[in-house]
Amino acid sequence: MAKKAMEKGFKLILGSQSMARKQILAEMGYDFTIVTADIDEKAIRKEKPEDLVVAIAEAKANEIILKLGGESQFAQDSQPTLLITADTVVVYKGVIREKPTSKDEAREFIKGYSGSHGGVVGSVLVRNLKTGVRRGGWDKAEVYFHEIPEHVIDDLIDDAITFKVAGGLMLEHPLISPFIDSVVGGVDTVMGLPKELTEKFINGVL
Repeated sequence: MAKKAMEKGFKLILGSQSMARKQILAEMGYDFTIVTADIDEKAIRKEKPEDLVVAIAEAKANEIILKLGGESQFAQDSQPTLLITADTVVVYKGVIREKPTSKDEAREFIKGYSGSHGGVVGSVLVRNLKTGVRRGGWDKAEVYFHEIPEHVIDDLIDDAITFKVAGGLMLEHPLISPFIDSVVGGVDTVMGLPKELTEKFINGVL
């Protein structure tokens, strides 16, 4: 299955340690290596969530390219290397939510979703390191929730993964999935990597 990159004649790097993004890219049929970015996401501020996720994906790409020795390292390669970076935020009542930084914040986030809904904005950036060509953009989805019981919120807060995802919201978490009413938009966008955009941008940079 995971042969598409080799068949199309390029190498692929995923600039993320997100399990969901790894899973989505593998489901798309790609083989890839992982290089992660060490950036301070909180240092990047934008008013609009769409601008924020694009700026963070670009900062991740720039950091990874530096870590790999710069784009000039790839200029003479016979096969192009593509780098994919992405970022996701939750928007609740007009306020951008990133990863929760405390148990109190995580509780506030999750209680807010109970019987309500949250928007998800996710970016993806694909950069051809051989040619410098890049394509990027963002997608949106909305998640509607049933009432989430207090004991479920307690259990979610005790799970470290809650603090590693935007808005403390992990759609595929077995504790949260029974309380999802509906998703308007792509589930893959909520999970962190919009498939359609990713495929479009991969083809766009080749």
